[in-house]
Amino acid sequence: LVPLGTDGRAAGPVVREPDLVAAVRARLPEVGRWVWRSTAEVYPRLLAAGVRVERCYDIEAAELLLLGHEGRLGEPRSAAAAWARLRHGPVPPDPPPRSAAPGSQSSLFEPHAGAEVPFEGLLDVYAEQQRRHTAAEHPGRMRLLTASESAGMLVAAEMHRAGLPWRADVHREVLGDLLGERYAGGGEPRRLAELADEVSAAFGRRVRPDLPADVVRAFGQAGIKVKSTRRWELAEIDHPAVKPLIEYKKLYRIWTAHGWSWLQDWVRDGRFRPEYLPGGTVSGRWTTNGGGALQIPKVIRRAVVADEGWRLVVADADQMEPRVLAAISRDPGLMEVAGHEGDLYTALSARAFSGDRAHAKLALLGAIYGQTSGDGLKNLAALRRRFPLAVAYVDDAARAGEEGRLVRTWLGRTSPRAAGAEEDDGEAGIPQEI
Repeated sequence: LVPLGTDGRAAGPVVREPDLVAAVRARLPEVGRWVWRSTAEVYPRLLAAGVRVERCYDIEAAELLLLGHEGRLGEPRSAAAAWARLRHGPVPPDPPPRSAAPGSQSSLFEPHAGAEVPFEGLLDVYAEQQRRHTAAEHPGRMRLLTASESAGMLVAAEMHRAGLPWRADVHREVLGDLLGERYAGGGEPRRLAELADEVSAAFGRRVRPDLPADVVRAFGQAGIKVKSTRRWELAEIDHPAVKPLIEYKKLYRIWTAHGWSWLQDWVRDGRFRPEYLPGGTVSGRWTTNGGGALQIPKVIRRAVVADEGWRLVVADADQMEPRVLAAISRDPGLMEVAGHEGDLYTALSARAFSGDRAHAKLALLGAIYGQTSGDGLKNLAALRRRFPLAVAYVDDAARAGEEGRLVRTWLGRTSPRAAGAEEDDGEAGIPQEI
């Protein structure tokens, strides 16, 4: 352990402690932020001993963000790789990601195999990262991004350790109500088999609803051309197979993704402990390492029941995305709408969509997330007339990505160039912020 100065360099003597937990616990009152190689490597050991840390700086998380900001996303991001680059030595590859093992509930947060970094090397990497933060286009924003990402690493470890309370008996009851009885041999449950028979009867021949190519072929033989079996496309077709097919697809997804096998694999002792990965995508969205924790169907969530004496709290982001768009685009009209108390979409609908809140929400979220078809696109023209700066802000960022330029969030998270883009082609190196 060593205290650090604002330049990232050691500001005191290095102390060798034999017990990590005891050392951290003794210094909690005086340390504002802990700097370590990887939260995933250190923090679970502290949590297991009942020690919680409020703030940290995750060196490997920071390296990934800095590489992206510098247009080098894809290069190894481990501390060992960063140290090798500092010494102009051969850069070791990152260790392969470990897949979660269903049934074991073993922690992802374990020391990873790879090249070791001496303590002095880690200090050098941290100091160099501080220099790179200062050299960023907006240093303050980049530091805030790194701080928030590091905080997410703490949260992910705490969520994994606490787990989600899960009532297996309620889950089985829901599956029974939705899918019916299970047949021996692992075949489809009763309700899916019945729906498959209904689909086949509607086509007049045996059709496998779980095989999209078979369904597309069956519609073609019935004189109906479909490009896919997506729900929105099927809903526009007038054919007796549509209703049972849509119902089958919905239940089939529940059976395969969160059915009896999932319950057996992922729930232990009344807890579901998914392994959350902050910044798991280039856009910064979280992912999970197995278990599908971010896509649990609403009906299955009935199995999430608070422990005795506890209560589950549902927190709403309060229409965060359009409020952020208003703030960073500085569109006067959208800023005025976002600045009022109450429901943003209701206020928006009164201005641009004749009081239709649903259309207003579809249009605004469609613009933010780049929807290119469906109802959101139909309503985009009205949004563009009322809030031209906000829509243009998103459009410009999308165009920058299509042209091979770097696209950044306001804080500095950077998406890689589109595949095949030339780095030295005109303005390709100029980033566009979103």
